[in-house]
Amino acid sequence: MPKPYPKEFRDDVVRVARNREPGQQLKQIAADFGISESCLANWLKAADVEDGIKPGSTASENVELREARKRIRLLQQENEVLRRAAAYLSQANLPKMMYPLVRELAADGIPVAVTCRVLHIARQPYYRWLAAPVTTTELEEAYRADALFDAHRDDPEFGYRFLVDEATDAGQKMASRTAWRICSANRWWSSFGKKRGTKHIRSGPPVHDDLVARNFTADERNRLWLTDITEHHTGEGKLYLCAIKDVYSNRIVGYSIDSRMKARLAVNALDSAVTRRGAAGDLLSGCVVHSDRGSQFRSRKFVHALGRHAMVGSMGRVGACGDNAAMESFFALLQKNVLDRQRWATRNDLRIAIVTWIERTYHRRRRQAGLGRLTPVEYETIMATPATQAA
Repeated sequence: MPKPYPKEFRDDVVRVARNREPGQQLKQIAADFGISESCLANWLKAADVEDGIKPGSTASENVELREARKRIRLLQQENEVLRRAAAYLSQANLPKMMYPLVRELAADGIPVAVTCRVLHIARQPYYRWLAAPVTTTELEEAYRADALFDAHRDDPEFGYRFLVDEATDAGQKMASRTAWRICSANRWWSSFGKKRGTKHIRSGPPVHDDLVARNFTADERNRLWLTDITEHHTGEGKLYLCAIKDVYSNRIVGYSIDSRMKARLAVNALDSAVTRRGAAGDLLSGCVVHSDRGSQFRSRKFVHALGRHAMVGSMGRVGACGDNAAMESFFALLQKNVLDRQRWATRNDLRIAIVTWIERTYHRRRRQAGLGRLTPVEYETIMATPATQAA
């Protein structure tokens, strides 16, 4: 069961509470963010433990304990691989292949990656052997690939001509053309080789069709979400914000803020929105998430996140701001009300200002004409009441 609030949201609330003005009560801050005062007090207590202000077991210590257990389990698996391999190699009339041993260990719960790493064999030839019967030619190819892979791993700067000499010394003689074919198929390039595909990079093709067509309306919650990323300069460098907006009430259902604009920023924003909406009991399956063609939204991580939450992706055209105009309007408000109001010395100061404006002002104080002069929180509360009575 997911936590009611994502970690990034809790950290932002704690920052706002710690940097509150003299005389401002925790009760008011909790109300501004839509949580209880006791919940905020617990978050502050946990944050004090994490920062070393109060004694207790921190999250980092728990992580270290889990990592230590993971390392112990990995060492046990490696020892089991070595023990079984010694027994396997001591048998009479032993075939040349080590792949049957890898398959037996995998059936006993030892990951293939661990076995291959301990035995110094490549995984790709093993999976090919596992998927289909191995002919003599394929077996010979696999041994050659193993020899080339070992040579490439030891000396990544070697090209295929040098790898041929190393493989020959290892007992796998082959022609240079054969080595080139194997290395090319497995993309074992020299680290000093020519860079490929780095010039004239343009926005890639869309991974989703445009399902919105500039119709930014929805009859109920969680039917259409819009998302985009904005940036702003501070004295410490840029700060990036990825926000997700529900067009039904114009509420920002999730966001993520970071100093780097990577695919993880968009994934964290989506996970935050799903966690907060899911905690309220909403059904999110089939929700359309519309964005532009930024690399973060075309990334494999973001596409997998949509599939994991049973959501549907949608993308506008390249250079067409109007295809995501409803989200751009929110960023325009944020620009005028927060970003351009002053010069921001640190990322933390700007982060506190952004989350405070979203949760306190935009959600609960700023009335919108499109919502009947109601705030997003008021609109969702009022519109949810008739639906509850009808159900």
